[in-house]
Amino acid sequence: MTWTEMAPLLRQGTLETLQMTIWSTLFTAAGGILVGVLLVLTARDGLLPSRTAGAVLGLVVNVGRSIPFVILMMGIIPFTRLVVGTSIGTQAAIVPLTVAAIPFYARLVETALREVEPGTVAAARAMGASRPELVRKVLLREARPGLIAGLTITVIALIGYSAIAGAIGGGGLGDLAIRYGYQRFETTMMLAILVLLVVLVAIVQLAGDLFVRRLTHR
Repeated sequence: MTWTEMAPLLRQGTLETLQMTIWSTLFTAAGGILVGVLLVLTARDGLLPSRTAGAVLGLVVNVGRSIPFVILMMGIIPFTRLVVGTSIGTQAAIVPLTVAAIPFYARLVETALREVEPGTVAAARAMGASRPELVRKVLLREARPGLIAGLTITVIALIGYSAIAGAIGGGGLGDLAIRYGYQRFETTMMLAILVLLVVLVAIVQLAGDLFVRRLTHR
């Protein structure tokens, strides 16, 4: 296979991988922060302590993190069809990618929020801050470097998951790797895909580190 033949395939595969990663990252960030905040709020020493709610949330998150992505992707096919109308293609892959990543990111959010100095929260409470203000203006604000670092890890994991999704009908670089690298022994195509994935991960890591440094120095 010549470079002229590979270039459009690689371009399309890269765009599909970016589409899967970007959309699932947006949904994961929203869902993961919500679940992570609820985990902290409902903890024994949280702002809204609830043993039952905390235990249920923790169980759901732990179960979600325990299921291998390829099994989860096949297991929620009916849900994926309900959401996007199909179980094949880039849009369909975004659903299991998000479902798999939310519990993963939620635990990272929980860890970042727990690293906020308790004295900072206590001082804000003493000044009359309400619970929503404590969450928005104290916990989430003070934990921004940890939240960005966790999201960077999650995005890199999503890039890896997207390659797996491509292997079973999700499109993207993973699909190309299976169809051309594995089934047709196109070594050059496989190497090009590996280089693209490494470059994507490196860019995400560099951008994440840059944001974390800027937020930490403020």
